Amino acid sequence: MIVMTLRWAAALLPCLGLVALAGCGAGSQADGPAPSRDVVAAFYPLEYAVEQIGGDHVKVTGLTKPGVEPHDIELTARAVARVATADAVVYLRGFQSAVDEAVDSQAKGRGFDVTASAHLDLAAAPDAHEAQSPGQHPSRASASDPHFWLDPQRYAGVADAIAAHLSSIDPTNAADYQTRAKAFTARLSTLDAEFAAGLKDCRSRDLVTGHTAFGYLAEAYGLHQVGISGLTPESEPSPSALARIAATVKDEGVRTIYAETLASREVAETLARETGARLAVLDPLEGLTEESAGHDYFAVMRANLHTLRAGQECR
Repeated sequence: MIVMTLRWAAALLPCLGLVALAGCGAGSQADGPAPSRDVVAAFYPLEYAVEQIGGDHVKVTGLTKPGVEPHDIELTARAVARVATADAVVYLRGFQSAVDEAVDSQAKGRGFDVTASAHLDLAAAPDAHEAQSPGQHPSRASASDPHFWLDPQRYAGVADAIAAHLSSIDPTNAADYQTRAKAFTARLSTLDAEFAAGLKDCRSRDLVTGHTAFGYLAEAYGLHQVGISGLTPESEPSPSALARIAATVKDEGVRTIYAETLASREVAETLARETGARLAVLDPLEGLTEESAGHDYFAVMRANLHTLRAGQECR
């Protein structure tokens, strides 16, 4: 019996040695074909769009990890290596300087900048603490608001551009990319309609936020954004800038101040306390965290809508 067992084990060893490569038996194809393309995406909204459009045809790596504020990330050597070997790097030039540098040095000809399809036509307000400074760097004052994904229709335009790019580097699966993009943008159109209906009739149209991340959302649905900080969330407003915002809150009867995920709430809390407004939290969806009110873009955006309807006192 012992001899027979040893012979059986010996016969099985070659199969065990190859199981990681091919498997043994009929289940060897269970995992399906390998992805056609390796794609790196700079931050969450781009990563999510590539996943939705690429499906099983792409392997997606995000450069901005969950819980990390994306504006000022620093890339590890491993992340730069991913950029160097990827078939495509989907990014937004000017939003993350470390990513721009990695693309320029490691991925020439393979970077796909979504700026043109995002239609970044809103100028970002300068950081509040710099607003009155005559020596302010002009690029900071004239920068465009990068947060296109908070307007579902702008996001849909970027999704179509991503589908076109994936089709160009992987024409074999082009039809599937286009089909998946059509389904994704249809969901975005539905979301857009929900926001338009939900924010149509609100007592307050002034949207006082932690930093100026919600300009495209405000423009799309008839709100007026008042950012406590400028484009950079970690900046703090000067005392005079904060006093002006506080006066606006009181004069316009604003009853809700919005802090944000991934950013300090201290200044927003101070403003709410000084003006008697309540504090609520909006998610700019630069990255999902444990604090996010949902597991993906659509869930968090609908949670934002619920928060806005309560904060802006919408009917």
